[in-house]
Amino acid sequence: MGSGVPTCGFLVDPDGQRGLELAAWTVVESWGAALFGDPCHACGFDWSLTPEQAIAVIADAPEVFERATAGVDGDARQGGWSVAEYTSHVADNLRQWSERVQAARVAGQTTVAGYDPDQLAIARNYAAIPLSVALWSLHHSATAWVDVLSGAVAQEVVLWHATRGRQRAQDVARNNAHDAMHHLWDIQRITGR
Repeated sequence: MGSGVPTCGFLVDPDGQRGLELAAWTVVESWGAALFGDPCHACGFDWSLTPEQAIAVIADAPEVFERATAGVDGDARQGGWSVAEYTSHVADNLRQWSERVQAARVAGQTTVAGYDPDQLAIARNYAAIPLSVALWSLHHSATAWVDVLSGAVAQEVVLWHATRGRQRAQDVARNNAHDAMHHLWDIQRITGR
């Protein structure tokens, strides 16, 4: 679940260079390995994987989530989101990032805003989405995401994120692969698998 509060940050200019002068600079939250550790302190995700490996992680995600949730009650939880809610979040996160990256590819729209995943969960009523539907959504989101990010990595697409600063397509690929694997780890904690 998202905290909505960055734990630390640094200054970045629009070209992605760190520095201290404040004119035309943006405070950027730490993200990726800087925030979660390398490997991730919780799920063990290795941030050194290539963009192609990150894309393969997402290509395999629907099948991996299907296996991890087979015979599981989608409403099972351990204090946070349920199995179905985590799966819905991963599907929505992939859908949103594929739309953002595709907007850069086809319309030149490279500026993206952050979003609060907990607010999206409320707006979409994750609690009412059956696990089977969340898995269906994950399959469709992952398929579109793989298509978009494969092209974006090859084209070297770069986004400007409102709170994270410069985000290359390869950064998005790794961040999204971590999100999926981190929440798979959450599901495995809930199910004991």
